[in-house]
Amino acid sequence: MSQIKKIAVVGTGVIGAGWIIRCLAHNKIVHAFDKDIKLKKNLIAEIKRTWPYVKKLFNKKKINLKNFKYFTSIEEALKDADLIQECASENYVLKTRLMSTIGKYAKPNAIISSSSSGLLPTRIYSKCKNPKRAMIGHPFNPVYLLPAVEIVPGKKTSKKFLEKAKKFYESISMNPIMIRHELPGYLSDRLQEALWREGLHIINEGHATTEELDRAIEDGPGLRWSLMGTFLTFHLAGGKAGMRHMLEQFGPALKLPWTKLKAPTLSNKLIDRLVQGTKKQSKGKSVSKISNIRDEYLVELQKLRKKYEKKLR
Repeated sequence: MSQIKKIAVVGTGVIGAGWIIRCLAHNKIVHAFDKDIKLKKNLIAEIKRTWPYVKKLFNKKKINLKNFKYFTSIEEALKDADLIQECASENYVLKTRLMSTIGKYAKPNAIISSSSSGLLPTRIYSKCKNPKRAMIGHPFNPVYLLPAVEIVPGKKTSKKFLEKAKKFYESISMNPIMIRHELPGYLSDRLQEALWREGLHIINEGHATTEELDRAIEDGPGLRWSLMGTFLTFHLAGGKAGMRHMLEQFGPALKLPWTKLKAPTLSNKLIDRLVQGTKKQSKGKSVSKISNIRDEYLVELQKLRKKYEKKLR
């Protein structure tokens, strides 16, 4: 088990709140930092909203809010923290400045992990004290339920700290993906971005609505992807001969102009189609209501998936 017990979460937006909830569910001491004390009320409301799902997924009876403290002083929040999870906006200038501050107040051996979803760690930590203990820990929303976390090293990150971070994330029921070296967008977001850009082209050219494109994933590849990824799925598509036969059969299609990976201009017309399309899909339900439906589904899906993933992984 991880020896990391006290966690500081810097920023209490959607991702920060997710980390806080997940850590509290695993009996960690959590210090949250944000500049505005008014945000504490929103955070407590989110902890209460999500708890029924978190409790069910991790088989917990109750949440111990005595392990939770909220600070408006970053120095106080970081004091004695074993691991700091930074969750500020995706901006190099902001994160670099923030990491300089975090490095100054953190314990010398405290792990500093950024929740960035695509920025390069070497650049983010360029002004951070002792960058060998600094890395990216990129989670997926909702952080309190999804197990994936991409651990991305910077050029100065030491293996010792990467291993400690890996053990910590495992201790809060996550499945760390160890990225070999830094690259923009890491792994998952590069794949998601390719799908997103292709979808924008299809909508921009009037071939489908947002709902039709979402359904094309939801009722087909999406159901398979939650158990196995693209490559294993395609391996099965080759029949008994597996991937080799699949490539013989479908490989030539790679030369056909099926996709346009260069993104289209985000014109007002395209923005309107995206906004109106997803508004129609929402059917008047609030984001919170849809989040509850999604969370209940993800809990049930992960519980069901456990029966089968042991046979594959």
